[in-house]
Amino acid sequence: MGITSFYFLCFFAVMLILYYSIPRKFQWGFLLLCSVAYCLFAGQGALLLYPVFSVAACHTGTWLLGRTTAQEEKRRKRILLLTILVNIAILFALKYVNFLINTANGVAHLFGASEGLLSGVDFLVPLGISFYTFSLLGYVIDVYYGLAEHQKNGLKLALYGMYFPNLISGPILKYREHAERFFAPHAFDYRQVTRGLQRMVWGFFKKLVIAERLGVLVNTVYGSYETFSGAYIWVATVAYAFQLYTDFSGCMDIVLGMSESLGISLPENFRTPFFSKSVAEYWRRWHITLGVWMKDYVFYPLLRSKLFTDINKKCKEKYGKKRGKQLATFAAMFVLWFTVGVWHGGDWKFVIGSGLLHWCYIVLEELWAPGFARVLERLHLNAERRLVTGFRILRTFFLVCIGDLFFRAASVGDAFSMLAGAVTHFHPEILWNGSLLLLGLDGIELAVTVLSLLLLWAVSLLQRKGSVRDGIAKKPLPLRWLLWYFLLFAVILFGCYGPGYSATEFIYQGF
Repeated sequence: MGITSFYFLCFFAVMLILYYSIPRKFQWGFLLLCSVAYCLFAGQGALLLYPVFSVAACHTGTWLLGRTTAQEEKRRKRILLLTILVNIAILFALKYVNFLINTANGVAHLFGASEGLLSGVDFLVPLGISFYTFSLLGYVIDVYYGLAEHQKNGLKLALYGMYFPNLISGPILKYREHAERFFAPHAFDYRQVTRGLQRMVWGFFKKLVIAERLGVLVNTVYGSYETFSGAYIWVATVAYAFQLYTDFSGCMDIVLGMSESLGISLPENFRTPFFSKSVAEYWRRWHITLGVWMKDYVFYPLLRSKLFTDINKKCKEKYGKKRGKQLATFAAMFVLWFTVGVWHGGDWKFVIGSGLLHWCYIVLEELWAPGFARVLERLHLNAERRLVTGFRILRTFFLVCIGDLFFRAASVGDAFSMLAGAVTHFHPEILWNGSLLLLGLDGIELAVTVLSLLLLWAVSLLQRKGSVRDGIAKKPLPLRWLLWYFLLFAVILFGCYGPGYSATEFIYQGF
């Protein structure tokens, strides 16, 4: 039962009515029941055992931590490591065993093996395993460091870990910042409910009107890249960048809007990422909760570890204080970005496209920053001028698109083949001779897509100045409802749904 389906809308409508009808002290328990029901309706019945086991392991681990004293540090560390290992072992077994098997077979092939040494395994993976695993691990680590209290009620911890909107595509939560919102009573608030529903409509617009159409074009080119080369690949890659954004951020709008209507505020995951002037800034605006989690629980602990403290000391002795610190930081960043890539999936295309390639970008940006500043100075250009800002935004978008090409390609080999074809046979005339109409969208469909992207761009520009919903809320009643009804009917009239059509799953739903 996908969240863009008619059945889900009926499920949510009934849930919303009952949620505000029952006594408030039972609301959190009702949400837990709804989360279980959603997983059952989504065909996740037996797979519920995985998140239940993870919740039980984390609840037991933090209970044991609560029974230790500050003087029992070795025991506390053993409990922490065991709890982390149990959860990571489940995640690894379900998502990454084939990654190691395929890598081993690939290495064996390089040394002359004609067939794979190992056979892959086929596990059913529960919905949102990466999202709930990271949220729960963050909770355990925070309890260990005294930043959060052990949750005595295991069912409440289950709601935090298994809240069904979060299982779809996140966001990744921090227990100490967000958990209490699930357990607090929530009175019906008309403004809050309507604002949540409004945001859901905007999410449906992104997903059903834009992402689904762009997906047709992208699938046509990437599914037969040997036929399409040059500008076709660039067009499809740019289209995929917008498809990925509208798909993922559209899902977040639906999830955050749904939660807002229930009185639960969840963290933002996007902040106009395509206006970023550097790749580092892009990752502060894209999948924000993943970046924050990785910094708090991977990068900073890594820098403070004895291994990297020693690396930092040796690098400073050999290369000087500034350069030595920089090199040690780059080494820790390599581990960070490798982890980010692996989180996205058990395939080298994810490790490269969402991880190591971005590590290279950020390292080069930092190394080249002084030189770029000198070039601007010689050209008498202010770094804040629109021309310079525009160049930096386009450069960042281009670099991100290269990473997206690896992310979307069937394999690393296909990604390199597509890049080769993109630069050796450009054929720019396809941009104006009507050839783009051969990619699965007719003239009307293409026009709807372009106009929708222009609307998205305009809204993104307004978002840089403040909340668009707050701006609309200040308009006269007839005007603001006209705007929301226009958006609703745009989804109804131009959305890709209905009999004979099945909207694809959200791209990040597989993570």
